Amino acid sequence: MYPELLAHIKRYVTLTPAEEELFCGRMELKKFKKKAMILEPGNHCPGNYFVLKGLLRQYIVNKKLNEQIVQFALESWWIADQDSLLNKSPATTYIQAIEETEVLLLHERDRVELFKMIPALEGYFRIMMQKSFIAAQRRVGYIFNQNDEERYRFFTKLFPGFVQRVPQYMLASYLGFTPQFLSRLRAKKEVKDL
Repeated sequence: MYPELLAHIKRYVTLTPAEEELFCGRMELKKFKKKAMILEPGNHCPGNYFVLKGLLRQYIVNKKLNEQIVQFALESWWIADQDSLLNKSPATTYIQAIEETEVLLLHERDRVELFKMIPALEGYFRIMMQKSFIAAQRRVGYIFNQNDEERYRFFTKLFPGFVQRVPQYMLASYLGFTPQFLSRLRAKKEVKDL
């Protein structure tokens, strides 16, 4: 049994002890070293990853060969290449461990089967998808409605602990500006704080 996963599920739906045992029995524990690649474009995403410990990033590489971070996942977050899962197509994104990471992998074939056996799980995953979609919508809104400095200040105020764990060039990529801009912004803040 995985108490972190079950505690997260209990925030949204109720499972019986037998359903919890069945669900946890289908999860595969995987450990990744820092910088390990979990998924690369061209490979099929095997399922959804639930982060028990550590930090992951999902990103694409654009035509100029720049990495563009799409999503981060830390403890109690789910991550996957949903396009690959839904369309049974090769992944278009990378997923990489930023820190030593432990995840639970729910293989797609098991997820589909479990939804039939445990209807509440389908509700849970629907809520997770809605929350993920809302986060993506908000991020797009911030990119269009805030300048780079406002976006940085807002994000660091909202997620101060997270910002300390992520390398600055990755944070810049996620927020949509260059690492050089972020360095200037942080230097400006340090001077103001003196």
